[in-house]
Amino acid sequence: MSRQDPGPASYARSCIEAFLARRSPPPAPRQALYESPAACFVSLKRFGELRGCIGTLTPAEADLGCEIARNAYGAAFGDPRFPPLAADELAGLTCSVDVLGAPEDCALDDLDPARYGVIVAAGRRRGVLLPDLPGVDSVDRQVSIALQKAGIDPQEPFAVQRFTVRRFAENDALGAECGAGRCVPPGCVVVEDGAVHDDAAPAGSRTADEGDEPA
Repeated sequence: MSRQDPGPASYARSCIEAFLARRSPPPAPRQALYESPAACFVSLKRFGELRGCIGTLTPAEADLGCEIARNAYGAAFGDPRFPPLAADELAGLTCSVDVLGAPEDCALDDLDPARYGVIVAAGRRRGVLLPDLPGVDSVDRQVSIALQKAGIDPQEPFAVQRFTVRRFAENDALGAECGAGRCVPPGCVVVEDGAVHDDAAPAGSRTADEGDEPA
């Protein structure tokens, strides 16, 4: 592997290529970014169309390198909206990786839908929305969608957390934080407690989390 890190999205692609060849994923670049635990999403597009996206809201692995490899496998072979990726689909395939900051408790006044993703929770119900989504240009709109996804009545008490997202394209070792003008959101399925969840899950179910664009 080159001493120069081509970035998390290029690493995700190399993992997918290894999986398709029935090999173990390569080791992550020896950079500090990959060595600490962090949640992430891996998004795949083919000729510009979504081909798979799987992510976690809290780290499921010991470090980001393993998290990327795990979610790259899920995006390629475990997104319930698509069949498993085939080797002949590598042509035209592009990867991106979103690295999530740790969620922090906040008030509604602390939200900014261009910069922060939001998590709303009431009991075991939880709804999630990534930042910088088309058509989501106000806090009220962002929170309303997240509440609807969770099956939480806006009139009942609920907790709010926010998180940042740094997005990496292939051959991009620096990335861009959402809200910085070039963070284009993919449609992503959240993996939680070992299961995959998307909009097919019933509203109000315990882990019916969705990070993608509003319907």
